[in-house]
Amino acid sequence: MKSPDLPRVDFLLDGRPAQAVAGESILHAAQRHGVAIPHLCHSDGLRPDGNCRACVVEVEGERTLAPSCCRAVTPGLQVRTDSERARHSQRMVVELLLADLPEQGRKWTPAGQHGELSDWAARLGVAPRRALRRLEREQPAPDDSHPAMRVNLEACIQCTRCVRACREEQVNDVIGYAFRGAQSKIVFDLDDPMGHSSCVACGECVQACPTGALMPRTLVGDQRVDREVESVCPFCGVGCLLTYKVRGGRIVAVDGRDGPANHGRLCVKGRFGFDYVHHPHRLTKPLIRRPDVPKDVNVMRDPARWDEVFREASWEEALEAAAGGLRKLRDTHGPKALAGFGSAKGTNEEAYLFQKLVRTGFGSNNVDHCTRLCHASSVAALLEGVGSGAVSNQVSDVAHAELVLVIGSNPTSNHPVAATWMKNAARAGTRIVLADPRVTDLGRHAWRVLPFWPDTDVALVNAMIHTIIEEGLADQAFLAARTSHFDALRESVQAFAPERMAAVCGIPAETIREVARAFATAKSAMILWGMGVSQHVHGTDNVRCLIALCSVAGQIGKPGSGLHPLRGQNNVQGASDAGLIPMMLPNYQRVDNPQAHAWFERFWGTRLDDRPGYTVVEILHKALAPDDDPHKVRGMYIVGENPAMSDPDLNHAREALASLRHLVVQDIFLTETAWLADVVLPATAWPEKTGTVTNTDRMVQLGRQAIEPPGEAKPDLWLIQQIARRMGLQWHYLGEHAGVAAVYEEMRQAMHTAIAGITWARLQREGSVTYPCLSEDDPGQPIVFTDHFPTADGRLKLVPAQLVSANEQPDADYPLVLITGRVLEHWHTGSMTRRTDVLAALEPVATASLNGRELQRLGLTPGQKARIASRRGEVTCRVRQDDGTPDATVFMPFAYVEAAANLLTNPALDPFGKIPEFKYCAVRVAAA
Repeated sequence: MKSPDLPRVDFLLDGRPAQAVAGESILHAAQRHGVAIPHLCHSDGLRPDGNCRACVVEVEGERTLAPSCCRAVTPGLQVRTDSERARHSQRMVVELLLADLPEQGRKWTPAGQHGELSDWAARLGVAPRRALRRLEREQPAPDDSHPAMRVNLEACIQCTRCVRACREEQVNDVIGYAFRGAQSKIVFDLDDPMGHSSCVACGECVQACPTGALMPRTLVGDQRVDREVESVCPFCGVGCLLTYKVRGGRIVAVDGRDGPANHGRLCVKGRFGFDYVHHPHRLTKPLIRRPDVPKDVNVMRDPARWDEVFREASWEEALEAAAGGLRKLRDTHGPKALAGFGSAKGTNEEAYLFQKLVRTGFGSNNVDHCTRLCHASSVAALLEGVGSGAVSNQVSDVAHAELVLVIGSNPTSNHPVAATWMKNAARAGTRIVLADPRVTDLGRHAWRVLPFWPDTDVALVNAMIHTIIEEGLADQAFLAARTSHFDALRESVQAFAPERMAAVCGIPAETIREVARAFATAKSAMILWGMGVSQHVHGTDNVRCLIALCSVAGQIGKPGSGLHPLRGQNNVQGASDAGLIPMMLPNYQRVDNPQAHAWFERFWGTRLDDRPGYTVVEILHKALAPDDDPHKVRGMYIVGENPAMSDPDLNHAREALASLRHLVVQDIFLTETAWLADVVLPATAWPEKTGTVTNTDRMVQLGRQAIEPPGEAKPDLWLIQQIARRMGLQWHYLGEHAGVAAVYEEMRQAMHTAIAGITWARLQREGSVTYPCLSEDDPGQPIVFTDHFPTADGRLKLVPAQLVSANEQPDADYPLVLITGRVLEHWHTGSMTRRTDVLAALEPVATASLNGRELQRLGLTPGQKARIASRRGEVTCRVRQDDGTPDATVFMPFAYVEAAANLLTNPALDPFGKIPEFKYCAVRVAAA
């Protein structure tokens, strides 16, 4: 629907005065006035097409009937939706479509057998006449080739909704409309079976189809659901809103809904990655390690054989064992002996309460989560430069940008719905620049592709800054009014002329200059980046350069301009905001800031440690410290994290976890980390809880419980409180869902400068609110830094960066560079997605990608097994040809335990963000 604050247009609707919003279609205007017009090819969110002609209406003075879905209301228009002529045409269209279909439909609804078509037939009083059955075409055979969806073109009315959804909304260009006359039909690629096509299984076509010609396999033959529950996608940081469809206590399907981040769109994980919650590996009872089973680093165990390592326990025994072991270590060895890893996969409330437990119950700031492994360097640079670790504007703002620089990110795999906004913008004329060592799918939509050599981010970006300053394109007014230390930056980049840096980064000087000029002269330009920028020992320097690039061009603080680090997990932003990091209290207030420290001591009513704690990798180093080290970590409480898969140099990480005197793991599966635990607490999956998450766009969003947890599994929030009580804390969070509302409201007070206006009651009403939001009538601020920066002097601080090489370089023994990351179908360490039938079927085995030249040089063929080794470990997996991967480079996803890429990666840290160098280490590859 159009915005209600646009100008109004007066017209007559079925003889009565009516108003439309300027530019609004007759169909939408009629719907707002409670007048239903039949329609089949139209669907909100898709471009109006007018091809089915079921929505025709009569317009006074016009000879032909008008399709109401694509005819805009004009002043004085007289529309009849119910005239005999219009009704006769509507009925005829519906009747002819029914006559062309088999009597037995596929998509059952209360009104009939063919979905929306049968629904409109019932409302119009239309039934197919037997005489018209001779028009029925020869029915095509069902296509059962895809693991997620079934194709039944016998039910297709060729409305082309699926074509528009695939080609125009998701911009995947898989579905087409081919052939002519009676042979015309929907096709996938070159009329391939769906399962053999280039389909990425986003399911947008399924959601768009009105008749059941395309359906999720889980609903074929039984469309019934008991209830629908609105929630948020549990995977990446885009924060798509969705609806769970529940039958018999189980989720049977998922639809996208019209949320501010996705507007109904989903990706393959969001739509089809839901059945992990029903997997037989789910933990249903508390477990305690058997005394006769010592810890070892063997995490390649069968979860069905859990009793070889653990025994079942009552909740009282398990909770006392978990908390008692932690309490004893704290009381014996001091607060530094304990540490906690929280989760970016849980709620804001869980993150807030967990970090409060560590700080007030354990007694130190040794608390961290996976942001340390993804965007810690981004946050460090942003806090230093602009005073805030959050994004300046939202992903969808690319629609207002003239140029978008996407660097070190593969959004079509990692943030697929966000990628659709970029692809939509490119089709509308926005120039996309893809800067990445790997040429990924977004390159097909890019104006320029910059495949710079790995490890040379600073060289490329500083060369762009040099160009902008040297050629007089810098926004001097912005620099003078709103930045500091520009002279130091200008001096620093003098050595980075593109002609010199071309030999360093591999991009021709003229191309660097061309892109720099375009960025500086665009009316609006955005930078979006991912972990290809942040996961380096110079990750903070990389982001400092991006901040400087935005600043010298004045491209921040206005629509279509700004800085956006794409968050990896569903609640990385929220967990960081809530204080789940070792040097920051909630709302990014440093633990060693006297004022912030004193405020939280008063707020929580207890003494707090005023020294930053250890980060993820440092904590595991401290677990292996000698016994006489006063800061040796001896016990840990890990909630929803899997460091035995996600940390670098996994042999070292697993050894550290196994060395702990006491390890408590709270999770939904026996993860690789859980095998090393002393006590395992079965927790709730995302659809089994109510709480808030904050997406990459700074939207605080409410997820609602859809199903009950299995067996004796308990809510994470309840479990954290039980551990806290046994650690001596007197917490009293009462109410529904283990006090989630009470915890949220306390967190809101702790973060009053960000979310003061986002009350729990408001979230219940609105579902999604953007921060900063300082009062209940504040709509939220999608674009920030419009007139000042939240720094001490209100100015952006420019920080120069010089060339720093990766910690480890290729040599004769290890001649290739390994880059790690994600694939579209899997997420993080695979504990959820690899237990999802559809996702496991689509991408079942670990692979290493090399280009054709490297494969030939190594004597390998695609599909062959190869051995990949670094100085820290070795894995075996199949190789895949990907000509977007640069020479002398290998790409591996890290979700596969049988070929865990992090056995190879380098634990060297960025000195500022303390993030490991996941994106660069030396390896060799040989036939297995």
